[in-house]
Amino acid sequence: MNSIAGQDWFSKPALQRILGLLNADGGEARIVGGAIRNALMDMPVGDIDIATTLLPQDVVERAKDAGIKSVPTGIEHGTVTLVLEGEGYEVTTLRRDVATDGRRADVAFGTDWQVDAERRDLTINGLYADVEGNIIDLINGLPDIETRTVRFIGDAATRVAEDYLRVLRFFRFFAWYGSGRPDADGLRASARAKDKLSTLSAERVWSELKKLLSAPDPSRSLLWMRQSGVLAQVLPETEKWGIDSIHGLVAAEQSLNWSVDPLIRLAAIIPPDVARVEAMASRLRMSKNETNRLLLWAGAQTPDATMAETSLDRLLYRQGKDGVVMRLKLALAAARADVSAGEEAMRKVARLSTLNNRANAFVKPAFPLTGADVLAEGVAAGPRVGEVLSALEHKWVEVNFSLDRAALTARLKTMLQD
Repeated sequence: MNSIAGQDWFSKPALQRILGLLNADGGEARIVGGAIRNALMDMPVGDIDIATTLLPQDVVERAKDAGIKSVPTGIEHGTVTLVLEGEGYEVTTLRRDVATDGRRADVAFGTDWQVDAERRDLTINGLYADVEGNIIDLINGLPDIETRTVRFIGDAATRVAEDYLRVLRFFRFFAWYGSGRPDADGLRASARAKDKLSTLSAERVWSELKKLLSAPDPSRSLLWMRQSGVLAQVLPETEKWGIDSIHGLVAAEQSLNWSVDPLIRLAAIIPPDVARVEAMASRLRMSKNETNRLLLWAGAQTPDATMAETSLDRLLYRQGKDGVVMRLKLALAAARADVSAGEEAMRKVARLSTLNNRANAFVKPAFPLTGADVLAEGVAAGPRVGEVLSALEHKWVEVNFSLDRAALTARLKTMLQD
């Protein structure tokens, strides 16, 4: 395919208006990168990036004159976001690298499309489309699109040395777009640069890992990351634990229509050790929500297939739903992968499926009494209130939440009389 003309996303009036604005009066603009790649691979197109020969201040001025909102999202690096009809379009001036240190680059603005293309990372990300939708390939990327080959532009080692995050991007794009074996030169350059990953910010590393783990099936990419030593560098927790369970988890997701959850996939390849999970989350600067979810999983009990449903309810109440559900999903995926073991394994799958469905539907009941009820019965404010309330709640959980407020109040009165 040498044109994207006629595709719905490309034909949007807002995009066409912006392209027309930037291509007028001596300017030139082309769509670049992911939108082109995905369009040619018949994948959904998300963000639309535009490259231009215009300087950032000229982009801002033209947008202002046309009544289009501009946001200087990275103006020092040449990027302005134009907002039209509720959508943002990143517009970046053509650049060339002046100096790089493996983490960031000093750039100079230019007008040479070949130079701009050659400074990009991968051939599948370096294609342009002009205002008419014609594909412009300056780095021989179209053949790689057709064969789903993830390959660095030019010399792989040079591209990696410019920004060591490209090691993780290589594996991330292989997970999403690659076929067969990874490009040998890219794999070699990534393996040789693995020690340099420690120089990157934790936020950038985790962002790439999370995107990789969100791919439809990251198992092959994780395998090659392990083979090259890259995985042990960024996720040393996996080194003695292994990634073998990922394939079974992906198969379960696809068969059971589970939403892709990068945190569950991460949990599948690291040991469920609270201290190590806490240290990993801190090292990678995970969000508070991500850290809490993983800690709940690490600290949760894995429900046995023989567990009664009422026992599961009590476990969910006491340990929290998120961690137990993650444990159940991983247990179910592992059991499904082992169905060749015979009828007993199939019964285990069926039982775990029932427990998983129940856990997902579980809504934590509210304990009917509060500290005010205990105080109302004459207990003085202080630790004793919490102790009484905790004892009543324990009994309530043990009888599967069957005692209502009246029954619990009666037990409270009896407890205080004893």
